[in-house]
Amino acid sequence: MRIDIGRHIGAVSRRLENREHEGRMARVALASRGYDTTIDDLWDAITSAERIPRWFLPVSGDLRLGGRYQLTGNAGGTITRCEPPRHLGVTWEYGGETSWVTVTLTQDGAGTRLDLEHMAHVKDEFWDQYGPGAVGVGWDLGILGLALYVARGGAFDRAEAEAWSTSDEGKAFARGCSEEWCRASIAAGTEEAAAKAAAARTTAFYTGSTP
Repeated sequence: MRIDIGRHIGAVSRRLENREHEGRMARVALASRGYDTTIDDLWDAITSAERIPRWFLPVSGDLRLGGRYQLTGNAGGTITRCEPPRHLGVTWEYGGETSWVTVTLTQDGAGTRLDLEHMAHVKDEFWDQYGPGAVGVGWDLGILGLALYVARGGAFDRAEAEAWSTSDEGKAFARGCSEEWCRASIAAGTEEAAAKAAAARTTAFYTGSTP
C-alpha cells in the first residue's frame, strides 16, 4: 500500500508535559489529529470490540466502565472513564508497568479532533535513553491506522500492515515521527544534543537500524 507519509506525519500535533500523578511527577505525551468523520462514528471506531481490530489490534474483555480489556500481544488494563462520545480513559499495563491513557473527542466543523494523552512514571535512565518517541511513535502508528480506516473503511489487512511497517516507506514514517517527537522534546526543554541522541535510539528500535 502507498501512503502519503509526509501528510500523515504533519497531520498530528505533538507536545510534552510534566504532571504530578499519585504523588509523583509523571511524563505526559500528547498527540492530536483531526478525522473526517462524525464524533459518534469516531467514538464507535475506538470503543467497539468489532471495529478496534480493523485499525489497531484484536481486543478482548469486558469493554465497559470498570471492565478489563486486553489487546492481543500488547497492553491490557481497566477502563476507568467512559463518557460517550467524548471521554475515554484506561490504565495501560504492560511489561509490569502501569501508565494511563486518556482520549478526548471534540466535534470540529464537519470532522472530529482526537486528543490522546499517555501519562507514565518514567525512569530517568529510560527517558534519557529513548525520550518520548518510545511511546510516541507507537501511538503515531495507531493514529495512522485509524486515519486510514476512517478514510477507506472496510476490514484491516494485518499482514499487509505488518509488511508495510517493515518496508522502506514504513521505516521512513517511523523515522519522521521520531524526529517530530524529538522536536517536541526540545520544545519542552530537553537539551538538543540529548534529545537527538535519544531520538536516534528510538528510530533504531522502530526501524531495526543502527543509531
